[in-house]
Parts: sequence; C-alpha cells; structure tokens
Amino acid sequence: MPHVPACPQCTLENTYADGDRFVCADCGFEWTAEAVEAPGAAMVVRDSNGNVLVEGDTVVVIKDLKVKGSSIPLKQGTVIRQIRLVEDDPEHIEGNSEKIKGLVLKTIFLRKA
Repeated sequence: MPHVPACPQCTLENTYADGDRFVCADCGFEWTAEAVEAPGAAMVVRDSNGNVLVEGDTVVVIKDLKVKGSSIPLKQGTVIRQIRLVEDDPEHIEGNSEKIKGLVLKTIFLRKA
C-alpha cells in the first residue's frame, strides 16, 4: 500500500488517495503528489466551488457572516471587488465591501462572481 501523506493545508493525517490525487477527509483539500514534492510552486487560492482566485477578482459572499468589530453583518450576496491575496495563506483574501472596509475573509465563504 502506498504512503498517503498528511494534508499540506490542515496537516491532519485523515487523507486518502483518489486516482492520481490525494484528498483530505477533514478539510476537503485536494492535491497531487507533484504539488507536494515541489514546495516552491506558486500558491493557488480557490473559492468554495474550487474556482481559482487571482488578485483583482470579484467575489460574492455565500453566507451571512458576523464581522468582528462591527455591528453590521456581511449579508449573503454581498459583492467584494478588487480582492487581494494574503501572502502564504491560500485560505484568506483581503477586500472591501461598500459598507465595511479592511475585511479579511475565508475563501470557503466566497464564490467567484
């Protein structure tokens, strides 16, 4: 039986092989063996649907979110324009909504517009 590595995203050992890819049962992250062996590879940021996000994209919030430090919640369907990627963190992006500035959002609550 081949060795199945720990998840590179959440570092948990609950992973399995699915064809030529590895899948983490805990966080749902998928990767190939080549991606793990090449640590200098570019970071890929994906939304909740698996679409690749790049600097300057527009995203939509898919769930009502409470915002720390604000009494205004971020409602489902809110558009975040001109996102910025967080260096060395594929799970977060930075952006501004019309009412709230300086947001840092998890990509699992976003979809590409």
